[in-house]
Amino acid sequence: MNKKIIGYIITVLLIGSMVVLMIKSNLEKTEPIENYLAGSEELPGLKKGTTPPDFELTTLSGDVVKLSDLKGKKVVLNFWASWCGPCKVEMPHMQNYYKKNKDKENVEFIAVNLTTGEKRGIEGVEQFVEAYGLTFPIPMDIDGTVGKQYEVMTIPTTYMIGTDGVIAFKKVGPMDEKMLKALIDNLN
Repeated sequence: MNKKIIGYIITVLLIGSMVVLMIKSNLEKTEPIENYLAGSEELPGLKKGTTPPDFELTTLSGDVVKLSDLKGKKVVLNFWASWCGPCKVEMPHMQNYYKKNKDKENVEFIAVNLTTGEKRGIEGVEQFVEAYGLTFPIPMDIDGTVGKQYEVMTIPTTYMIGTDGVIAFKKVGPMDEKMLKALIDNLN
Protein backbone atom coordinates (compact mmCIF):
# COMPACT_ATOMS: atom_id res chain seq x y z
CA MET A 1 0.00 0.00 0.00
CA ASN A 2 2.81 2.45 0.88
CA LYS A 3 4.56 1.80 -2.44
CA LYS A 4 1.34 2.63 -4.27
CA ILE A 5 0.93 5.94 -2.41
CA ILE A 6 4.56 6.86 -2.99
CA GLY A 7 4.10 6.03 -6.68
CA TYR A 8 1.06 8.32 -6.88
CA ILE A 9 2.90 11.13 -5.13
CA ILE A 10 5.88 10.85 -7.48
CA THR A 11 3.55 10.81 -10.50
CA VAL A 12 1.69 13.90 -9.32
CA LEU A 13 4.97 15.72 -8.63
CA LEU A 14 6.34 14.84 -12.07
CA ILE A 15 3.18 15.97 -13.86
CA GLY A 16 3.02 19.15 -11.79
CA SER A 17 6.67 19.93 -12.56
CA MET A 18 6.09 19.39 -16.28
CA VAL A 19 3.10 21.75 -16.27
CA VAL A 20 5.04 24.46 -14.40
CA LEU A 21 8.01 24.13 -16.78
CA MET A 22 5.74 24.30 -19.82
CA ILE A 23 3.99 27.46 -18.60
CA LYS A 24 7.27 29.03 -17.54
CA SER A 25 8.87 28.39 -20.92
CA ASN A 26 5.79 29.81 -22.64
CA LEU A 27 6.04 33.01 -20.59
CA GLU A 28 9.78 33.44 -21.10
CA LYS A 29 9.73 32.69 -24.81
CA THR A 30 7.80 35.38 -26.66
CA GLU A 31 8.28 34.06 -30.16
CA PRO A 32 7.66 36.22 -33.25
CA ILE A 33 4.11 35.98 -34.47
CA GLU A 34 4.63 36.56 -38.19
CA ASN A 35 3.66 32.92 -38.86
CA TYR A 36 0.25 33.46 -37.31
CA LEU A 37 -0.63 36.68 -39.12
CA ALA A 38 -3.69 36.87 -41.31
CA GLY A 39 -5.35 39.68 -43.19
CA SER A 40 -8.24 40.87 -41.12
CA GLU A 41 -10.15 43.75 -42.65
CA GLU A 42 -11.82 41.39 -45.15
CA LEU A 43 -13.11 39.05 -42.45
CA PRO A 44 -16.54 39.35 -40.77
CA GLY A 45 -16.85 41.76 -37.89
CA LEU A 46 -17.16 45.44 -37.20
CA LYS A 47 -15.39 47.67 -39.70
CA LYS A 48 -12.79 50.40 -39.43
CA GLY A 49 -14.33 53.85 -38.94
CA THR A 50 -17.41 52.60 -37.09
CA THR A 51 -18.36 53.21 -33.49
CA PRO A 52 -18.38 49.88 -31.64
CA PRO A 53 -21.41 48.89 -29.57
CA ASP A 54 -21.16 49.83 -25.92
CA PHE A 55 -21.17 47.03 -23.39
CA GLU A 56 -20.98 46.51 -19.66
CA LEU A 57 -19.34 43.33 -18.36
CA THR A 58 -18.06 42.15 -15.00
CA THR A 59 -14.40 41.19 -14.68
CA LEU A 60 -12.96 38.19 -12.86
CA SER A 61 -12.13 40.54 -9.97
CA GLY A 62 -15.75 41.75 -9.77
CA ASP A 63 -15.21 45.20 -11.32
CA VAL A 64 -17.57 46.45 -14.01
CA VAL A 65 -16.09 47.50 -17.35
CA LYS A 66 -18.13 49.76 -19.61
CA LEU A 67 -16.55 50.52 -22.98
CA SER A 68 -18.00 54.04 -23.20
CA ASP A 69 -16.25 54.94 -19.92
CA LEU A 70 -12.92 54.52 -21.73
CA LYS A 71 -13.56 57.23 -24.36
CA GLY A 72 -10.53 59.50 -24.38
CA LYS A 73 -8.16 56.54 -24.02
CA LYS A 74 -6.70 54.28 -26.67
CA VAL A 75 -8.37 50.88 -26.23
CA VAL A 76 -7.10 47.44 -27.19
CA LEU A 77 -10.28 45.33 -27.11
CA ASN A 78 -9.27 41.68 -27.33
CA PHE A 79 -11.57 38.62 -27.53
CA TRP A 80 -10.06 35.32 -26.41
CA ALA A 81 -10.51 31.96 -24.63
CA SER A 82 -8.15 30.01 -22.37
CA TRP A 83 -8.08 26.93 -24.65
CA CYS A 84 -7.07 28.94 -27.74
CA GLY A 85 -3.47 28.20 -28.83
CA PRO A 86 -2.87 31.54 -30.59
CA CYS A 87 -4.32 33.33 -27.52
CA LYS A 88 -1.72 31.56 -25.38
CA VAL A 89 1.02 32.79 -27.71
CA GLU A 90 -0.33 36.36 -27.71
CA MET A 91 -1.02 36.89 -23.99
CA PRO A 92 2.63 37.23 -22.80
CA HIS A 93 3.17 39.89 -25.49
CA MET A 94 0.04 41.75 -24.41
CA GLN A 95 1.00 41.59 -20.73
CA ASN A 96 4.57 42.78 -21.40
CA TYR A 97 3.37 45.74 -23.48
CA TYR A 98 0.63 46.63 -21.00
CA LYS A 99 2.97 46.53 -18.01
CA LYS A 100 5.54 48.77 -19.71
CA ASN A 101 3.25 51.23 -21.49
CA LYS A 102 -0.20 51.40 -19.88
CA ASP A 103 0.20 54.83 -18.32
CA LYS A 104 2.62 56.56 -20.65
CA GLU A 105 0.67 55.61 -23.81
CA ASN A 106 -2.83 56.44 -22.44
CA VAL A 107 -3.91 52.93 -23.38
CA GLU A 108 -6.25 50.41 -21.75
CA PHE A 109 -6.39 46.73 -22.57
CA ILE A 110 -9.73 44.96 -22.21
CA ALA A 111 -9.43 41.19 -22.78
CA VAL A 112 -13.00 39.90 -23.08
CA ASN A 113 -13.14 36.21 -22.29
CA LEU A 114 -15.69 34.40 -24.46
CA THR A 115 -16.90 32.43 -21.46
CA THR A 116 -19.59 30.53 -23.34
CA GLY A 117 -16.80 28.73 -25.22
CA GLU A 118 -14.71 27.93 -22.16
CA LYS A 119 -14.24 24.21 -21.70
CA ARG A 120 -13.12 24.50 -18.06
CA GLY A 121 -15.45 27.31 -17.02
CA ILE A 122 -14.51 30.35 -14.99
CA GLU A 123 -12.09 28.29 -12.89
CA GLY A 124 -10.08 27.55 -16.04
CA VAL A 125 -10.03 31.25 -16.92
CA GLU A 126 -8.82 32.12 -13.41
CA GLN A 127 -6.04 29.52 -13.68
CA PHE A 128 -5.00 30.90 -17.07
CA VAL A 129 -4.92 34.49 -15.81
CA GLU A 130 -2.86 33.46 -12.77
CA ALA A 131 -0.45 31.30 -14.79
CA TYR A 132 0.22 34.09 -17.29
CA GLY A 133 0.30 36.85 -14.65
CA LEU A 134 -2.25 38.98 -16.49
CA THR A 135 -2.95 42.34 -14.86
CA PHE A 136 -5.26 44.00 -17.39
CA PRO A 137 -9.05 43.74 -16.97
CA ILE A 138 -10.61 40.41 -17.98
CA PRO A 139 -14.36 40.94 -18.47
CA MET A 140 -16.45 37.78 -18.78
CA ASP A 141 -18.89 37.50 -21.70
CA ILE A 142 -20.96 34.89 -19.85
CA ASP A 143 -23.88 34.70 -22.27
CA GLY A 144 -21.98 35.46 -25.50
CA THR A 145 -23.85 38.70 -26.21
CA VAL A 146 -20.79 40.91 -26.69
CA GLY A 147 -19.00 38.36 -28.87
CA LYS A 148 -22.08 38.29 -31.11
CA GLN A 149 -22.36 42.10 -31.23
CA TYR A 150 -18.73 42.30 -32.34
CA GLU A 151 -19.21 39.42 -34.80
CA VAL A 152 -16.24 37.52 -33.38
CA MET A 153 -15.83 34.37 -35.48
CA THR A 154 -12.16 33.59 -34.87
CA ILE A 155 -10.07 34.13 -31.77
CA PRO A 156 -8.10 36.01 -30.91
CA THR A 157 -9.77 39.01 -32.50
CA THR A 158 -8.69 42.48 -31.42
CA TYR A 159 -10.25 45.85 -32.13
CA MET A 160 -8.00 48.91 -31.81
CA ILE A 161 -10.16 51.86 -30.76
CA GLY A 162 -8.93 55.46 -30.84
CA THR A 163 -9.50 58.15 -28.23
CA ASP A 164 -12.52 59.28 -30.27
CA GLY A 165 -14.21 55.93 -29.58
CA VAL A 166 -14.03 54.79 -33.21
CA ILE A 167 -12.53 51.52 -34.50
CA ALA A 168 -9.19 52.26 -36.16
CA PHE A 169 -8.19 48.66 -36.93
CA LYS A 170 -9.34 45.09 -36.49
CA LYS A 171 -6.79 42.29 -36.13
CA VAL A 172 -7.75 38.63 -36.39
CA GLY A 173 -5.01 36.38 -35.01
CA PRO A 174 -2.32 36.89 -32.39
CA MET A 175 -0.11 39.95 -32.04
CA ASP A 176 3.35 40.43 -30.59
CA GLU A 177 4.72 43.48 -28.78
CA LYS A 178 6.17 44.99 -31.96
CA MET A 179 2.79 44.83 -33.70
CA LEU A 180 0.96 46.14 -30.63
CA LYS A 181 3.33 49.10 -30.47
CA ALA A 182 2.88 49.91 -34.17
CA LEU A 183 -0.92 49.69 -33.98
CA ILE A 184 -1.20 51.67 -30.73
CA ASP A 185 1.22 54.34 -32.00
CA ASN A 186 -1.12 54.87 -34.97
CA LEU A 187 -4.20 55.41 -32.79
CA ASN A 188 -5.34 59.01 -32.30
